[in-house]
Amino acid sequence: MLIDAPLAWVALAVGVMLVGLAKTALPGVGILPVVIFAAVLPARQSTGVLLVLLIVADIVAVVMYRANVDWASLRRLVPSVAVGIVLGSALLLVLDNEALRRMIGVILIVLVVTGLVRWLRPRLARKTARPGLPRRHSRARSWLFGVLGGATTMVANAAGPVMSIYFLASGFSVAALLGTSAWYYFVINLSKLPFSIALGLVTPSGLLIDLMLLPALAVGAIVGRVASRRINRQWFELVIYIITFASALYLLLSS
Repeated sequence: MLIDAPLAWVALAVGVMLVGLAKTALPGVGILPVVIFAAVLPARQSTGVLLVLLIVADIVAVVMYRANVDWASLRRLVPSVAVGIVLGSALLLVLDNEALRRMIGVILIVLVVTGLVRWLRPRLARKTARPGLPRRHSRARSWLFGVLGGATTMVANAAGPVMSIYFLASGFSVAALLGTSAWYYFVINLSKLPFSIALGLVTPSGLLIDLMLLPALAVGAIVGRVASRRINRQWFELVIYIITFASALYLLLSS
């Protein structure tokens, strides 16, 4: 797997910087590197190359936000995410990829509309949302998002938008959202690694590309860390909703 075109390397570097930014500041942009890598590299190879970079970025985010994790929320999600992964695998056997992506796109749009209604009610939000002190979801809601997150990561690598909506609705501060989601994605991506190796998605040539892109990942992570300290939470929410809506449109319109 050789990359000769300089523009291809530039595109990959931009994609990797977005990975770093997604893990340390704006989780909603995480779907953009998926699009960029799939456009530059063959589909199967792009999955393996990106997965390794995601795991490295997850480790960076876990270290950066190690003091901002809500372990109770993560424990509640584990069983439902496992079910979602199994469900996503089953759906891959029954439905074609295009139908699955469109189904996920519709789900995301519904979630965004619901979230925006909440965002547009600042008085209600001030009464109910206490940044840094998460609101506890009902068991049914936690299972809904956990299953959706597990299924979407298997079907279209689109768990980011789904879980961002869930964590936003939990009332986390920016740091708590990033710290909790960092551990969530680290466990999910690490669990996918053995399967990717067995399927031949992670290769020596792909690891060489990963190694060459690590400096760009570091740049994105540093920029994200600095930006996260200056983000207003209400505008942070709005940006996530906008990015998620754009991600949903991509899933609906792409073939």
